[in-house]
Amino acid sequence: MNDIQPVGARYMTELFSDKNKSGLTRDLIEALFPMFEEASAGAIAVDCSARITWINSSYSHLLGLGDPSGVIGKPVRQLIPHTRMPEVVETGRPLLLDIMEHNQQQLVVTRLPYYDDDGKIVGAVAFVLYDDLQPLTPLVSKYRRLHQDLAAARKALAKKARGTRYSLGDFVGASPAALEVKRRARLAAGRDMPVLLLGETGTGKEVLAQAIHSVSARAEKPFVGVNVAAIPDNLLEAEFFGVAPGAYTGADRRTREGKFQLADGGTLFLDEVGDMPLPLQAKLLRALQEGEIEPLGSNKVVSVDVRVIAATSRNLEVMIADGNFRSDLYYRLNVLEIPIPPLRDRLADLGVLCEALLEEICDGLELRGEITDAGVSALGSYDWPGNIRELRNVLERAMTMGEEGGLLDADAIFKVLPRGGNRPASSLASQPVRPLSQTLAKAQAHAIEEALVACRGNRTRAAKLLGISRSVLYEKLAKLS
Repeated sequence: MNDIQPVGARYMTELFSDKNKSGLTRDLIEALFPMFEEASAGAIAVDCSARITWINSSYSHLLGLGDPSGVIGKPVRQLIPHTRMPEVVETGRPLLLDIMEHNQQQLVVTRLPYYDDDGKIVGAVAFVLYDDLQPLTPLVSKYRRLHQDLAAARKALAKKARGTRYSLGDFVGASPAALEVKRRARLAAGRDMPVLLLGETGTGKEVLAQAIHSVSARAEKPFVGVNVAAIPDNLLEAEFFGVAPGAYTGADRRTREGKFQLADGGTLFLDEVGDMPLPLQAKLLRALQEGEIEPLGSNKVVSVDVRVIAATSRNLEVMIADGNFRSDLYYRLNVLEIPIPPLRDRLADLGVLCEALLEEICDGLELRGEITDAGVSALGSYDWPGNIRELRNVLERAMTMGEEGGLLDADAIFKVLPRGGNRPASSLASQPVRPLSQTLAKAQAHAIEEALVACRGNRTRAAKLLGISRSVLYEKLAKLS
C-alpha cells in the first residue's frame, strides 16, 4: 500500500525521469500555450542554445524589452540576467515554481523543457504565474516564518562553533542597487578568490561576507571574523598569526593559534582592513601569496588554506596615494570588488527593510511591529548617515516610545528621527537651466520613486496612487532602468 502513488504524481515522475526522455513535445507545448498564456502574465520560449525563439507581447512589455520581434534569436540571459532557462535546457529538469528578480520586479515563474520525437531536448518554455506577490501573502508569510526558525537555529549553532549566522536572504532589498550586490555576491560564492567589500559603516558588510561563505565550497569549514580597528596595533600580529610557547615573558606555555590557523580551510573576514598598520600589511601579503604563516616567536612555517574577504569604509586608493596602504596588498585583496550602496541611495528598499527589521526586533516579544506607508515616507526624508544600523536603532526607539501597540505611523517616526541629517533643501539658483523635457522626466522619476516608497515597493498600489495603469508604470520603470 505504501508504494502506491497518485496517478498525477506518478505521471510527472515518469515524464521528467532520466529513463523517459519523451517528455513534453513541441506539439503538446503548442496545444497548452493558449491555456497557459491566458492564465499567466507572460510567456517565453528558448531553443537548445537558450536563445529566444518566441515571446508574447505581454511578457516583453512586462520586462521592458519593447517589440517582441526585436529580441528573437538573442541569448535569453543577455536580456533577463537572472533567468534559469539555460539550466532547464542543460539538465532537462523542470523548475515548477521559482521567484525570479528582474529590475525592480519579483516574478513567480514556472519553466518546462520540451523534446523532439527522438527524446532530445530542443528547448524550454516559461510562464509568469504572478507579477505581483501580493496574492501570495499567506504563502510568503509561512515561508518567512520557516526562514526565521531556520535562521534562529543557525544562529544557535553558530554560537557553539565558528559558523555563519547570515545567508544571502538576510541582505534585504529588491532595488536595482541591492540586486546588483546580490548578483556579485553569488558570483563571489562560486569562485574561490579574495573579495573586497566597500561601503560605509552600517551597510551590512559582515552580513554579506557571511552570506558569501555560507553558499561557497568552504561553507562546512570555519568562518572567522576579525575587526582590525578594534585590536591594538601591538597585538595584531599575535592575533593574526598566533604565538609560539614562551615567545615573550608571560606568554602561555601552550601554542596559541591565530586567526589564520583557526580559519584554515574556511574563510577569514578582515573588517576595516584599511586600519591595518603598514608593517602588518607586508606580513599579511606574504601569507596570502605563499599560503603560509610564521607564529610569533617561532622558527617554523605553518601552511594554511584560507579564503580572505576584506571590508573597509575607507578609500583605499586615496590611502595608497598618501602612502598609508600598500598597493600590492590592495591588488591582492581586490580581485573581486563589491561596492555596497548606502541606504540613502536605495530608499526604495525602506519598506522591505523595515518589515525585516521589525520582525527581528519583535522576535520573542508579545508584540507585532508594523509601519504604515506614511511612516515609510517619513523615513525617506532622512539621509541615514548610519545606514541600516541607524535605521534599526530608529525603529527600536520608535517601538519603545510608541503607544499604538506596535503600529508606527509618521508621527511615531518623526518623534525619534534625528533632526540634523535631513536632506538640505535644493537651491534653485545653484541649479543649471535644463530643457523642459529633462525637467519633466526628472520630476516623473521622482514621483514614481516616492510612490514606490510610500507603497513599500508594491507596483499595483503605486500605479493606483499615481493615477496610471500598472502597464504604464512598468513602461516608465523600464525607461528609467
